[in-house]
Amino acid sequence: MSSKLTAGAPMPEMTLPSLAGEAVRIGGSGRWQMVVVYRGKHCPLCNNYLSRLQEMAPELAGRKVDVVAVSGDPQDKAAAQAETIGFSLPVAYDLSVPQMRQLGLYVSNPRSEQETDRPFPEPGLFVVNPDGAVQILDVSNSPFSRPDLGLILRGITYSQDSGYPIRGTG
Repeated sequence: MSSKLTAGAPMPEMTLPSLAGEAVRIGGSGRWQMVVVYRGKHCPLCNNYLSRLQEMAPELAGRKVDVVAVSGDPQDKAAAQAETIGFSLPVAYDLSVPQMRQLGLYVSNPRSEQETDRPFPEPGLFVVNPDGAVQILDVSNSPFSRPDLGLILRGITYSQDSGYPIRGTG
């Protein structure tokens, strides 16, 4: 990992293609944004996590949080995975290795051609506040460690309602 994104830092702004055919902008939106980076179609744990994220979509929308799921997969794999699990939230794809590193993500190489055909990001979750700063972040080196989405939603709610400051900046 070449750089570490820190709490309170500006979220790196990037534009990625999406399954909807429109570019998705990460960072700098002027709104609350949750960016969920997942490993890709080859990861069954990602299916469960994305399904839980889909279930929470109405609550996140109620908090005015824009959600985007992001992977390094090409369009065909991202589309197949979204269709398989019935995922209808925005999905961005083709996250490059330099972009993965810009986000401070761990990058893994495939164990075999059966797994996937390119380096991929390990899970990451970023909550960006309207000022474009990273309010909450969680980066893992393993598919087995991901933040509880219900707890993240409660944290967003508390931060929005009470003006709770960004923690971990010292």
